[in-house]
Amino acid sequence: MSFVDERARAEMARIHKAKDQQVYPYYREFETGGLHTTIEGKPIVNFSSNDYLGLTNHPKVKAAAKAAVDKYACGLSSSRVQATTVEHVELERRLAKWFGFESCLTFTTGYQAMVGTLMALADKDTTFILDAYSHACILDGTFLAAGIPGHQPEVRFFNHNSAKSLERILKTRERKNALVLIEGVYSLDGDKSPLKEFVEICERHDAVLIVDDAHGTGTLGERGTGIIEETGLAGRVPIVISTFSKTFGGIGGVLLGKSDVVDFIKHTARSFTFSASLPVPIVAAASAILDMLETDGPAMVRELHQKASYFRGELQKAGFELGTSDTHIMPVMCREERKTLFMHVALLECGVLMVPLIYPAVKHGEERLRVNITRGHTQEDMDLAIEHLKTYGEAFFVLSGEEIGPMEE
Repeated sequence: MSFVDERARAEMARIHKAKDQQVYPYYREFETGGLHTTIEGKPIVNFSSNDYLGLTNHPKVKAAAKAAVDKYACGLSSSRVQATTVEHVELERRLAKWFGFESCLTFTTGYQAMVGTLMALADKDTTFILDAYSHACILDGTFLAAGIPGHQPEVRFFNHNSAKSLERILKTRERKNALVLIEGVYSLDGDKSPLKEFVEICERHDAVLIVDDAHGTGTLGERGTGIIEETGLAGRVPIVISTFSKTFGGIGGVLLGKSDVVDFIKHTARSFTFSASLPVPIVAAASAILDMLETDGPAMVRELHQKASYFRGELQKAGFELGTSDTHIMPVMCREERKTLFMHVALLECGVLMVPLIYPAVKHGEERLRVNITRGHTQEDMDLAIEHLKTYGEAFFVLSGEEIGPMEE
């Protein structure tokens, strides 16, 4: 047996144990798409979807994708360098206008958009400064950038959402340039960044701010263009990265910035130039959703906020702890792995899917179910989830704070 086999067996022991106890929660096989799906033939309401405005299954979106298949097939079999269509370019033009930036570039995934951007901007004269709760794409892009020979930036972290911590690091950085990386909405906790404070600090210290607004796109601001619109900071954030995998219902990354910066990244980001071009059916679906956002965006965003406010209020009245969440993403804190897994399994048996977050996704003692409320959830969906959350929250001592024993060894 090789060292690879030995390591895999050792690392997989915890997963095998969870499967043996029938509490392994991941890779459930959906038999249909959307917020209302089936798993093993059983109807399920999905509260772990990022389809925040409920548009993935819209007839216009599916029709646009089908028409694109007829015209361009399923993929272009090459990278954007030699596989760019008029649909790619037109969508990028429209997105830049909708978001309020000079230029836009679409990547094959949001992860690649962040990783490619950070690697392209890295050099030995720059300090990368990251929020301590940064998403994996920010961490991986930073660490890959730090490994480029001759271009290694300094890497520093500041306390989550702490303006004082950020300013302290900016004052003590070792490199002359600074690149600050934050998220508009943090997906594990559902809290927003204090963007206005961060913008002012970066302006004082001549630092470049990059905002990952994947979870704010379609959910924040009157028109749904994100946290910059909500905070009234248009023109003061130089680079924004978003995604098609949430509100836009598919897959893909979005880079927004000034034309020269976007063109520079377009020609130097390895994750862009060496990845297959975004399939045109996905581009067409995103374009159809953008059509709806341009006309009905404000009404859809208001409806999402109304539903999130109702759900939050009901959970708080029941006595659930929701952490620091102030968005449609709500962590139902269980604070112990066994409780979290049992809650997940019990809810799934009742037709409600809420994926658990346990170590190492979160720290020990911060285990939770993550609930994403979307515009596509009906009143009946939400009331069903609330009813079963109350029942099992009490049964597994999530509401009372009492403890149940550790999982058997």
